[in-house]
Amino acid sequence: MVKGFWPRTLREALEIRASQSVVPYAGGTDLMVQGRRDAAYLFLGRLPELREITADAETIHIGAAATFAEALKSEFVPPILREAVSHIAAPAIRNAGTFGGNLGNGAGKADSVPVFLAADAKLRIVSAGGERMVRVQDFYLGYRKLDLGEDELIAEIILPRHGLEHYFYEKVGGRNALAISRVSFAGIFAAEKGRIEKLAAAFGAVYGMPLRFPDLEGMLLGKTVEEAGERKGEFLDAYAKRLSPLLLPDRVSVTYRIAVCTRLLGAFLDKFGIVGAGEDEAG
Repeated sequence: MVKGFWPRTLREALEIRASQSVVPYAGGTDLMVQGRRDAAYLFLGRLPELREITADAETIHIGAAATFAEALKSEFVPPILREAVSHIAAPAIRNAGTFGGNLGNGAGKADSVPVFLAADAKLRIVSAGGERMVRVQDFYLGYRKLDLGEDELIAEIILPRHGLEHYFYEKVGGRNALAISRVSFAGIFAAEKGRIEKLAAAFGAVYGMPLRFPDLEGMLLGKTVEEAGERKGEFLDAYAKRLSPLLLPDRVSVTYRIAVCTRLLGAFLDKFGIVGAGEDEAG
């Protein structure tokens, strides 16, 4: 028999989480497929503490139970995240699905997570005993393995308010709507005094968890756009070599997905003028 808890406050939810073996959920869009009849469920979708989307001078705060549809209406949600959310499923799913669920599901195909990775977002994790901050980069430990204790909940996602203006996002699926990602990509770029200050590239749906490789990004950091162009081929090759042993056969081949990943990465570089030798002449 299914057992459920409907707390009225976050404090009550955390006390239940600490004392019971429960599956937390808000929108339930994944649980409709994966739900178990022998589980106890903790409903978080009506807790006001988890529903807000706010901002201060430096950061944007997105409550874990805020829905994708609410994010699309918020003045604080940055364009790169708005674009990613607009590609998630259909309106009915966006009306129910939440950011906490997209993260907490632990799936590598979660459409919002590459944006959070590229943006250096952090999660505020709470329990009855306190709270802690975790980088999204560190939250994923492996396939459906998360840095989240049995007594903890994701409270909110925190993004920088500035520095996300120059971006590239694309989702590759079998069709334009209701498609599970074959590859998703989010890139963020920033330059200061003619040199690349930030070049973040994150991939979804290619591995058991979303991927970002800061060490490879470092190949172009501090370079001018022209200097980065000279290393573009080497940069793309390094990504292909890093991705190759990680990818496993899926609905589409490994070769195809590596080609798509490097094409998206190359398009991201192109958008910000990082052009390899001979590419400008070729158009």
